Amino acid sequence: MTNVSLQEEIKMFWEYVKRNAAARAKGSRMPTQPIKLYYLPPSPPCRSVMMTARALDIDLELVLTNIMQGEHKTPEYLKMNPQHTIPTMDDSGFILWESRAILTYLVNAYGRTDSLYPKNPRQRALVDQRLNFDLGTLYKRYMDLYAPMLFHGQGYNDEAAEKLNEALGWLNSMLEGRVFVAGDTLTIADISIVVVFSNLEAFGFDFSAHENVAKWFERTKKSLEPYGYEEIDQAGARMLASFLKKE
Repeated sequence: MTNVSLQEEIKMFWEYVKRNAAARAKGSRMPTQPIKLYYLPPSPPCRSVMMTARALDIDLELVLTNIMQGEHKTPEYLKMNPQHTIPTMDDSGFILWESRAILTYLVNAYGRTDSLYPKNPRQRALVDQRLNFDLGTLYKRYMDLYAPMLFHGQGYNDEAAEKLNEALGWLNSMLEGRVFVAGDTLTIADISIVVVFSNLEAFGFDFSAHENVAKWFERTKKSLEPYGYEEIDQAGARMLASFLKKE
């Protein structure tokens, strides 16, 4: 039987404590200080970033940026982001804009797991494809229909509505046999896309004919309830809908 002195036991204990403390610190990967997010509550891309931060348990320092009053075009803001867009993120001096880039950064930098943005190349490729579909097609066609109504008081454009409905049909096909847009688990692609549908719901756009989309929307809303869906996304969508031209 090996005899271990009291001093050796104490030394071994403290080494164990230090190893576990280091492992916990490595696992937490939290920012050293709150990440600044320049945002406006009704903005759909801002809402996707805010919900993702909640899902990752990341503290945000929200900096209200009223684009209607030109606060995104001040010399200070333009120096930070020459495109003068929201959301813009400042993580201890690391500046990033474009919501989908921010989403991937937050998971890569601070995610305890890769569930929201899988490391598996094929799974990640699907998430990336859905994010690109959102940016280049779905969100664009949503904006083509509603931006003129929201910002210029124009009427409803049936042709733009048909284009949007076409994109919804494509998404409906992508969802065939899937629980979420890129597989069986929630990812940042769902969080990026759901804000469009929260707006469509608030605006009264009927997408019920797309059965897979309608079911996915209900699942995603429920999945995001713990991460501020109602107070962040739904509230922002309703606020945006109040800006629509009243007939």
